[in-house]
Amino acid sequence: MENKEDLKSILPFLPLSLSSSSLSWPPPVVEALSTLSKGPHHSKINSGELLFIAIFDMRNSLYLPEFSIDAYASRGLAFFFDHLLPRDEAAKWFEEVVPQLANLLLRLPSLLETHYENADDGVLKGVKTGLRLLESQEPGIVFLSQELIGALLACALFCLFPTRNRGSSHLPMVNFDHLFACLQDHYEEAYEHKLKCIVHYFGRICSSMPEGYVSFERKVLSLEYSPSCIPYPKEKVWSQSNISLCHFEISISGLIEDQSREAIEVDFANMYLGGGALVRGCVQEEIRFMINPELIAGMLFLPGMADNEAIEIVGTERFSSYTGYASSFRFNGDYVDKKDIDVLGRRKTRIVAIDALCRPGKSQYRREGLLREINKAFCGFMDQCKCHQHQQLFKDDKAVNITDGRSIDNLLLLGHTSTSSQPTEEPLRNPLIRNREGHSGQPLVDDHHGIGVVTGNWGCGAFGGDPQLKAMLQWIAASQAMRPFILYYTFGLEALQMLDQVTQWIVSHKWTVGELWNVLAEYSSQRSRGATSIRFFNWLLPSLSSRDTMLNDSNDD
Repeated sequence: MENKEDLKSILPFLPLSLSSSSLSWPPPVVEALSTLSKGPHHSKINSGELLFIAIFDMRNSLYLPEFSIDAYASRGLAFFFDHLLPRDEAAKWFEEVVPQLANLLLRLPSLLETHYENADDGVLKGVKTGLRLLESQEPGIVFLSQELIGALLACALFCLFPTRNRGSSHLPMVNFDHLFACLQDHYEEAYEHKLKCIVHYFGRICSSMPEGYVSFERKVLSLEYSPSCIPYPKEKVWSQSNISLCHFEISISGLIEDQSREAIEVDFANMYLGGGALVRGCVQEEIRFMINPELIAGMLFLPGMADNEAIEIVGTERFSSYTGYASSFRFNGDYVDKKDIDVLGRRKTRIVAIDALCRPGKSQYRREGLLREINKAFCGFMDQCKCHQHQQLFKDDKAVNITDGRSIDNLLLLGHTSTSSQPTEEPLRNPLIRNREGHSGQPLVDDHHGIGVVTGNWGCGAFGGDPQLKAMLQWIAASQAMRPFILYYTFGLEALQMLDQVTQWIVSHKWTVGELWNVLAEYSSQRSRGATSIRFFNWLLPSLSSRDTMLNDSNDD
């Protein structure tokens, strides 16, 4: 074990010690966990207040400094288990769940040793899959069993991970102390329900331990040439791409995580995986981490993302239902995940974390802003298995040539002379499904032909991005990544009411990736220098504005 480079990289961030080729807890921690594992009649741990005392003693045995745990954590933990949780649920927690979590933690050293032995055999032939620090700019993948993830998350629940050097290594905090502390220093009901999701997860795995696997992959667009990596596309690649735009579906209602097809589901991420999941955050990314808590394990070993990076996580299980969003978020009971299992034992749930520019203002319309966002999305959507195909596409003088010789002026003339936003009568190369009532029915694209992208208003809302711009950039990126379809959830956003008409019109005129990019770049150039202030859809198709006005006038009559 001493010679394992993977283990050496992550060991400073684990609460275990390595000696005589084996991992172990310090003897006082083993004793404390053994006592906890025998139940409250033996341990006398039957309240949140007493549980924190036990946790504090274990932290002392690990020589974890007192200042490294939130000062409000003790009161928050006591408040949750002794006052907020119903008595019958609290009794079950201390009588059944805590003892089993203690047993799981006692097995953490052996689970890790087994993990590294199996990683040597190769889950993926010729690919390193062991738990390690997946450093920035180093593409790689880690495979963890759901049981090992459960043990790691139990460690986070008991706040046993050392925090020293996490900040300097650009790693987010992973212990749960701040989440409990939120109940005391700034209580909102949503924080209570985040913890209810976590407690429900631990109850589920203690009643029936899942047997699958989850993979965590750092995806990197190489800034320098590498035969095994996809290069970071320059503007010329986008401008000259002759790839057809992929099939586009729209749903104005529903949630990304509820869709049933095998597809990449976009996590509107923070640059640090998980964002505010373990503090006060309660929007798209944080909610996903609460209902699929195995995602939290990635926060242990994945440093923040650079502009040319994304993180793809495959196989997490969903355990909770919920209602609401942000301050209205509420745990709504159990969820049974029925997603199929792949040949590697992972659920066919593919979540891609991509972080958008935060509150970019006018800079999002500048070329560097456009290029950063399109490449971030492309990094998330690309398939590393198609590395050779992408490298061929990105060779300057080969497969990226402007098609049909259509200039930006000619492309824009189509929109400015059109008297209708409806498509032309010619056959559509990429038929579009429209559904104003929400997505339903069978798509025109067969799922067996490939894995598509399911997304929504990435980088909008609190991040302040332009929804129309972001929708087009994601469409371009998914198409360049050779994904067969994009399913876009608008969440009823007013700015995207005309999205179906615009995409339908673009498809009917058979625009390529390069053509849409060039038109979007021209619009953005005008927007950034103040030559226009109208939004992209109306700028592209002025007839949409006049039709909306006529509709409003007729409604007034």
